[in-house]
Amino acid sequence: MSGTDMGTAGGERLRRWRMVLGGGEAEGTGCALAGRDAAMDAALGALYGGDAGSRKGSGARSAGLGGSAPNVARWLGDIRTYFPSSVVQVMQRDAIERLGLSTLLLEPEMLEAVEPDVHLVGTLLSLNKAMPETTKETARAVVRKVVEQLEKKLAARTRATLTGALDRSARISRPRHHDIDWDRTIRANLKNYLPEYRTVVPERLIGYGRAAQSVKKEVILCIDQSGSMAASVVYASVFGAVLASMRSIATRLVVFDTAVVDLTDQLDDPVDVLFGTQLGGGTDINRALAYCQSKITRPADTVVVLISDLYEGGIRNEMLKRVAAMKGAGVEFVTLLALSDEGAPAYDREHAAALAALGAPAFACTPDLFPEVMAAALEKRPLPTP
Repeated sequence: MSGTDMGTAGGERLRRWRMVLGGGEAEGTGCALAGRDAAMDAALGALYGGDAGSRKGSGARSAGLGGSAPNVARWLGDIRTYFPSSVVQVMQRDAIERLGLSTLLLEPEMLEAVEPDVHLVGTLLSLNKAMPETTKETARAVVRKVVEQLEKKLAARTRATLTGALDRSARISRPRHHDIDWDRTIRANLKNYLPEYRTVVPERLIGYGRAAQSVKKEVILCIDQSGSMAASVVYASVFGAVLASMRSIATRLVVFDTAVVDLTDQLDDPVDVLFGTQLGGGTDINRALAYCQSKITRPADTVVVLISDLYEGGIRNEMLKRVAAMKGAGVEFVTLLALSDEGAPAYDREHAAALAALGAPAFACTPDLFPEVMAAALEKRPLPTP
């Protein structure tokens, strides 16, 4: 490598370190930024400068967005110019959490400037009651854009996976060749193995049934709408709408805090479902499960999915008794601590252990895994826990 190349490489390293360290007397690179680099550094400094805002060195980042809508709108435009969408979403989330910008999202011009994502939808839903009428139309447009993106990503695979599970749950004894379940057929006919021919004589064929047009399974989604479950509420509403679109599954969607609201009638539009929720407040899982239990008509063909961090404000022992009673009647009971890409949140470990002891293990589930979890529940086989 020539001296010029080494100098160029060394300069690039210094530039990168300067961008990471943020300037100021302590960073020590001696590298000055200009043009696009300086603009990126200013955008980062406005959000992450924090205590660095008090530094007076000529290279220090200037912290803060000033708390005004024009400044924030300008900053939102800058970060969309300089960073990819995935980074923009993280920076927006950090700005809302670190700088308390939630109230600015009540202004239509601010909503038009943001990059829509699941976390922004959660924030908007938490502000729903405080939202002026002039903002609600814009907010619904933002939420609808995110919902449509999620449906496009998740719907086809979910329908295909669950349709396959429903087909497999209806076995037939005289299948056509392409309907034969060879794995089950071979296992059922092992006694007919002929050593001299090294083969199994399939006296009894087992096949997959064809999905009937009538309802074959019932699914109840029971969703904790406390503030920490915001992303889960968004994903569950989208999945609820997808399930409701399948003729062979009767879907019910119930949200709860200390009260219980049945939003099943709104499942044709997940945006209506989301604006029917009320993020925040207490939690009464027992009351929610009592309502769900009252709606079960065919226990052996029903899957109840509880999505909650399990912090129970109601009667703990009654909650566990209800789960045990449902499982005893033949209901498949699934407990998800979260339905999001974020992993397991803080949750009540004692309640999770008690549910696991009842045969209902509690675990966090990503949206990509959810169709497989539901397929397993519909077929009454072990859940694919992470």
